[in-house]
Amino acid sequence: MEENFNLNKFSKQFIDDHNQEAKEVWDSFHQGKPIRPPMAIGTNTQFFIFNNSLNPGGKTSFHDYLMNARTMLDFNLKSMVWRIENIAQFCDDQIELPDQFEIKIDFQNFEEASYFGAPIEFLENQVPDTRPILAGDRKNALFDLPYPDPMSAGFYHTASLHYEAILTYLQNNPTFLDRPVILQPYGFWTGGFLTLAIALRGFEFLTDLIEDEAYAYSLLNYLFHGILAKVEAYHKLFNLPFPGPELFFTDDAIQLISSKMLRKFLLPLYQTYKSKITTADHIKMHLCGDASRHFKLLRDELGVYDFETGFPINFTNLRKDLGPDVTIHGGPNIMILRDGSAQDVQLETRRILRSGILDGGKFVLREGNNLAPHTPFENLAAMYQEVKNKEYNY
Repeated sequence: MEENFNLNKFSKQFIDDHNQEAKEVWDSFHQGKPIRPPMAIGTNTQFFIFNNSLNPGGKTSFHDYLMNARTMLDFNLKSMVWRIENIAQFCDDQIELPDQFEIKIDFQNFEEASYFGAPIEFLENQVPDTRPILAGDRKNALFDLPYPDPMSAGFYHTASLHYEAILTYLQNNPTFLDRPVILQPYGFWTGGFLTLAIALRGFEFLTDLIEDEAYAYSLLNYLFHGILAKVEAYHKLFNLPFPGPELFFTDDAIQLISSKMLRKFLLPLYQTYKSKITTADHIKMHLCGDASRHFKLLRDELGVYDFETGFPINFTNLRKDLGPDVTIHGGPNIMILRDGSAQDVQLETRRILRSGILDGGKFVLREGNNLAPHTPFENLAAMYQEVKNKEYNY
C-alpha cells in the first residue's frame, strides 16, 4: 500500500510548538505534577468508516474491512495517517509519524457473542453486531454444550486467518512510510460478563436478574469460565505474562442495573477475574453511559482507580465521591460535539473544567465517548482552546 503524508498546511514552527507543549503536558501528567489537563480524542473504526473525507461514498464497507485481512491492514494504516494530519492538531497528540505503526485485529464489539455462537450481521450504514441466541425458551441452550475452542470459534477463526495473512504480508513489506508495522496480539481481554449475557440472551436477561436469579447466576458463571479460559489461552498463545502487570477492563451494560445488583451478581466475578489476570492492585475501567453510581463501589471493592467515562456524568459529584486520587477521563457529550456550535462546545467544556473535576490533577479531557462521524473540526478546536486557557493551569 502506498500513502502520502502531508503536513504542508502547518508551519514547522506550529508543529514544533504544538509537539513540545503536548509532550510537556503528558510527561508532567504521568509524573503526577500536571501543568494543565491533557486532552485526548478517541476515534474508533466507526468514525473512519463513515468519514466522507477518508472513505468517500463508503467505498470500504464494514464487511469489506472486517472480512478481508489486507483491507483491514490498509484501512487502519490509512486512518492513522489521516488522524495525524487532521485530528492531532486539536488535542495533545504529536503531529508527526509514530516511531512504529501498531496494528491490531479489529473485533468491534461482537467477538465474544460470536465466540459463543451468535451470528454476525452486517446492516447497511450500521456497525456490525450479533443477535441473541438464548431468547425465549432457548435460554438454556448453551449449558449442554462444551466450551468453544478459543482459537477457532466464531470470529476468532477469521481473526487467526487475518493474523497469519497480515504477518505474511509484513514479512515482505515490513514498513509503511518508512516506519515499522507491528501486529499486536489479540483475544486476551473481555468486553464484560453482563454485556455478553445481554448480547446472548437479549434484554430478557435484565428480568432474569429479578425473576430467575438461579438462571442469572448460572449463565453469568458459565460465561465467566468460558471467557477466562479464552483469555488465558490467548495470553499463552502470544507469550504474555499471566497474570500480567496491568488490567484494562470494561462491562458497559452495568449502566442498566443497580449497584445492589452489581455487588450481588457481578462483583465476585470481577474480583476473581482480576485475581487471575493481573498482579496489579489498581486497574483501569472503561464504562460508557450512566454508570457513575457504581464508581465508588468499583474503586473500593475492585481497586479501579482510573475510569474512562461516557455520558451523562455529573463531574462535580463524581470528584466529591471519588476524591482526588482517582483518574477520570471524560468531557462533552459526543452529540454536542457533533451537532452543537463551537460556542456550545466551548461553554460545555468550560462548565466541566470548572466543576471541581480538576481537584487532584487527575483529569484527562476527552469526548464522552468516542468521536461521532462528521464532527466539525471547529468544535474540536473550541474544546482544545478552552482547556489551554491559563485558568486551568495547576
